Amino acid sequence: MDLRLTPSIGSTIARPAPAASPAARGVAAEPKEQAGFSTALKSALVSVSGAQGESGRLSREVQLENPQVSLEETMVAIQKAQIGFQATLHVRNRMVQAYTDIMNMQV
Repeated sequence: MDLRLTPSIGSTIARPAPAASPAARGVAAEPKEQAGFSTALKSALVSVSGAQGESGRLSREVQLENPQVSLEETMVAIQKAQIGFQATLHVRNRMVQAYTDIMNMQV
């Protein structure tokens, strides 16, 4: 099984040049926010949830015949929410399968 993760979040963030370490400056070290897999997963789940909420809001507005909300905009939002949910479902299934594979390994 070949699993490759590409860093999509870290590559888009501009990082400043490394400065002297906190210990070298005589300052206590501050805890850094870790941009790991769990952070990326939480961010993706929040994004998918937001897309679903937005699509629900737009569909309600269309049903209430709000003239400022177009049907096309609503349909695009619904499709984005569906694609995000399907991607989340596939990631969940892969994680469950990986966990099952690891638990079934002989030690």
